[in-house]
Amino acid sequence: MTPASTEPATYAVVIPSVGRPTLQWLLDTLSAQDVDARHPGPLEVVVVDDRRGDVAPLQLSVPDTVAWTVRTVRGYGRGPAAARNRGWRAARRSGAEWIAFLDDDVELPAGWAQRLAEDLAACGPETGATQGRIDVPLPDTRRPTDWERNTASLEDADWATADMAYRVAALEAVAGFDERFPRAYREDADLALRVRRAGWQLVRGERRITHPVRPADDLVSLRVQAGNADDALMRRLHGPDWRAAAQAPRGGFAWHAATFGGLGATAARAAAAAGSGALGRGPGARTALTAAGAGAAAVGGLTGRFLMLRMGSGPRPGDPEFLPELSRMARTSAAIPVAAVRHKLRGRWRHRGTGPWPVPVRAVLFDRDGTLVHDVPYNGDPEKVELVPGAEEAVAAVRAAGLAVGVVSNQSGIGRGLLTRAQVDAVNARVAELLGPFDTWQLCPHAPEDRCACRKPSPGMVLAAAAELGVQPAECVLIGDIGADVEAAQAAGARSVLVPTPVTREEEVAAAPAVAATLTEAVASVLGAPTGRPAVPAGARG
Repeated sequence: MTPASTEPATYAVVIPSVGRPTLQWLLDTLSAQDVDARHPGPLEVVVVDDRRGDVAPLQLSVPDTVAWTVRTVRGYGRGPAAARNRGWRAARRSGAEWIAFLDDDVELPAGWAQRLAEDLAACGPETGATQGRIDVPLPDTRRPTDWERNTASLEDADWATADMAYRVAALEAVAGFDERFPRAYREDADLALRVRRAGWQLVRGERRITHPVRPADDLVSLRVQAGNADDALMRRLHGPDWRAAAQAPRGGFAWHAATFGGLGATAARAAAAAGSGALGRGPGARTALTAAGAGAAAVGGLTGRFLMLRMGSGPRPGDPEFLPELSRMARTSAAIPVAAVRHKLRGRWRHRGTGPWPVPVRAVLFDRDGTLVHDVPYNGDPEKVELVPGAEEAVAAVRAAGLAVGVVSNQSGIGRGLLTRAQVDAVNARVAELLGPFDTWQLCPHAPEDRCACRKPSPGMVLAAAAELGVQPAECVLIGDIGADVEAAQAAGARSVLVPTPVTREEEVAAAPAVAATLTEAVASVLGAPTGRPAVPAGARG
């Protein structure tokens, strides 16, 4: 394919992380890459700290000799889809044309950056993504365990984001990853399907990464059955033929369903036998017991078949790993069918009304001081309330669009003893007098040292506003002027737009997923005002 430009493509690297020690090794192997003018390194590396709760910042070491910056933004434990969205939206302000997504447990062999540059150069304007090739090292002295084979399946996976570079324009065209996928499963296939349907091509590159097998406990194969709920979401979003469209091989769910059905039928027959006469005597009881016995035998046969399939490709008798693997497989083979069906049913019920991504905006929440009104520190005087330029028009536009409007405001002056609640309420009443009534007011009266759950950047007020308005947090957009507003929205699962003022720090602007110069521009972006930039380049649509 003819390169789209003689200039090398620019890219940023985004790494979602839950703080694994392997993250530092990945950064080390990235720092060791040879780059030059024809094969440049990334413009920047954005690590998304996706650990939950109030955690200490990640301690990362990067040599001073590398030409790119490494910065960290918070993801708040909302899963890899949300973390990747946070990362690429923050990274696009570097001006990068591409985002190279890497998992935090991969290693980059020598030459990866050069091969990536060549892969990107081979992409024409119609190409939306290029996938790297994954090598999973397995033991050479024995057959692999079930978990090792599970990890090795990444070598044949289509569009795995362990190493996947997406064009920024393609990500923007489909609003990035669907954040309703809560784990590292199917979110990559869903994105690939939507990017293709938007008119882009997806290709395989020649670069390679190494994905070692992570340590795992004995019940890991039972926990991964939660992915059946994500399969239910895929079916809801893409129809019954989603596996063919996503090039996703069928698993063993049909056998699990048969085993689960056999368990249910056996239990029902045993209960019928117990209820058919004293101690189960009589013709009806014998018939039910016979049927229950046959059902139990069938379930035992299916479970035994499943165990043999899992052990058949695993360690052999005499291998040191054989007995531990047999113990793991025996325990989990009996439980997996029940877990798989339970998760699938849960997913179908949960997503029975789920629609396409992105979800529509149904509410716009505004910060008060610095966003709607000029910031007067610890203001308790309604006469000092002065609207920022465009505030009246912005709020009116939101109402005219049929969206709910609300205010979420930190008011630590109450907790510090500098203001009374009555004074704050009087100021809020003046704001409402100037801008019209709001559908919800949420304020935090606590001082920072109270470490409450409502003070921004904590998500409490955003969650409370969504609950009062009867919408989901993902259906809300928070518009504010400082990083705490952005972080509160992110932690709650809402969207955000930052409107910087002189008090907004540079790093807050750099980390924000969306930035607008004015309040009216922020509202226009929320309401979907045209940007003048095509979502897909000319000729890309079929």
